[in-house]
Amino acid sequence: MRMTNMLHFTENHRFCVGREFSLSSLDFKMLAMMYQPMIGGLAISLYQALYQQMSAEKVGFSALEQQRKLFLLLDLEQGERGRKYLIEQSSKLEAIGLLQTTRKFLADEEDYIFVYTLFPPLGPNEFFRNQHLTLLLRDKVGKFMLLSLREDLLAPEPEECREASEENLSVPFYDLFRLNTQVVDYELEQALYEASASKQGEARLDVTTKGFQYADIIMRFPRGASNRIFVEALKHKPDQMAAINIVAKKYNLSLQETCRLLDEDGVFSEDGELQMDLMQYNANLFYRQSKKRDEERERTLSRTEETGAENSTDQAEEKSVEMAYYLEVPQQLRGECTDHQYNYIMRNEPYTAVLKMFFTQGSIPDGVLNIFEKIDLNYKLNEEVINVLIHFLHIDRRSWAKSSIEAVASDMLGKQIITYEQAVEYVREKISYKQKAASKVEAAKAGGGSVTRGRQGKTQKPHIPMVVQDAGAAASSRLTEEELEAARRMAQKLDERFNRKS
Repeated sequence: MRMTNMLHFTENHRFCVGREFSLSSLDFKMLAMMYQPMIGGLAISLYQALYQQMSAEKVGFSALEQQRKLFLLLDLEQGERGRKYLIEQSSKLEAIGLLQTTRKFLADEEDYIFVYTLFPPLGPNEFFRNQHLTLLLRDKVGKFMLLSLREDLLAPEPEECREASEENLSVPFYDLFRLNTQVVDYELEQALYEASASKQGEARLDVTTKGFQYADIIMRFPRGASNRIFVEALKHKPDQMAAINIVAKKYNLSLQETCRLLDEDGVFSEDGELQMDLMQYNANLFYRQSKKRDEERERTLSRTEETGAENSTDQAEEKSVEMAYYLEVPQQLRGECTDHQYNYIMRNEPYTAVLKMFFTQGSIPDGVLNIFEKIDLNYKLNEEVINVLIHFLHIDRRSWAKSSIEAVASDMLGKQIITYEQAVEYVREKISYKQKAASKVEAAKAGGGSVTRGRQGKTQKPHIPMVVQDAGAAASSRLTEEELEAARRMAQKLDERFNRKS
């Protein structure tokens, strides 16, 4: 815990504890045998005291209490000496990943409260894979004691099973269960929305919609810049601030890069209105250039996330999805997100983030980025519709070539699909039509039909039998001997006439 002024951390300040887990017997053993030798008994006692602020059968946040309660539970002196000791023990817990301390300012009371967020101890396998913790424990207890603890906590796999081949017999969820998405329950949707990963702060799928504050931009904007007067006017234009944050999030711009784009000529009109199309075009060019420098862009992204975590504000209203319009999670992402999380991402995230979900093995190809850039900037297709288009390309196993993507986008534009719901209905209609066509072909094959396919997979016309004369009609049409003799004489005359002419 970083505290420079002891008057900002006293026993009179209030605190609460947040946790999303409950300790098991193995966790208690890990705390006693692995963590306590590294950080000491008093730090573990502080962890236990914070854990007991809420019942073990619950998760969430405890009620607000004065920090005097912690001083009394730990038998610490109430004063500057006790405060320094409590800060020291909490810092040890934070350093090894068991605690995170944040401070919130209550404007109504003009005072701070402290939030202690607890994390569970690592399991034995995870602990010994962590090089820093393993080396720290070795320095505290020695190598042989460390190996003894490892043998005591880890049970090896039987030798007979180690070299044997294995086969996964587990049944996937969607092979056994089917969800009813036809009934719309708005109360349940609201409850799921409030408890989703976007509200709880899960970082695996970035579904947060946070951005820069006006104070962050104006502090870093040059005083002598020509657009300074327009940037100062953003303080009273929250809609334009939201538009700036949308572009910054969509193209992964840092605060410095956002200020640089705002200083470009033509970004603001003469009356101070933000030219959204021009700023988005410049941001897209910057994004494409920085994509070629992967390592530098990764550092920029991490710096952006740290800045956004400290100074964040809502940039746009988050849109929920009705259960009747839920898209099924593709097989590739079923282990990473739920139905609610996936549909929330498809409705609210930019298409650049959605493309990264499907191109997990490497960077997004330039050709794919080019065509989606054209669809976004030139065709003006809505973000949520583009996301559904990406989903359709993946589940329908369509080609990611330019012609294939443009064909679907042009069809959507021609049918005037502008909302998420319309796009979902479009996808369902296409999938249903394809399934019906496949069932007709199967039925024709099962019925002995003669449906065939050419080299390009197109259905050809069936073979039609030719009309053949009956045997009686063929017999009646034969020539007699006199008719055959007359025909031979006529042929000879024609040959003689032809020879004389030649």
